[in-house]
Amino acid sequence: MFNNYHKLWWALGALIILSPLGLIATGTAFGEWGAEELIDEVGFIPLGLEKMADIWAYAPLVDYNIPGLAGSFLQSAAGYIVSALIGAGLVIAVISIFHKLVKE
Repeated sequence: MFNNYHKLWWALGALIILSPLGLIATGTAFGEWGAEELIDEVGFIPLGLEKMADIWAYAPLVDYNIPGLAGSFLQSAAGYIVSALIGAGLVIAVISIFHKLVKE
């Protein structure tokens, strides 16, 4: 299924390697606002977000940091790259599962 997409794999790899560029940007990424930033952006917190706001505090890679490996720019960059690898891997796994289900 994925054998014919060599250029796509290279592009995905480049994007994963470049993901730490977000560390040098100012402000927050679009759509990654917490409840506090959302009040500043839109003036209120939607009810669903208010109920679920604390769930992200228990995520495995909070703020894209590897537990015990946060501090310097290089350590934070490693956390971004690992997070990107995990995210891309999960998306590829879901697509592969759907492809097999539809193919059958």
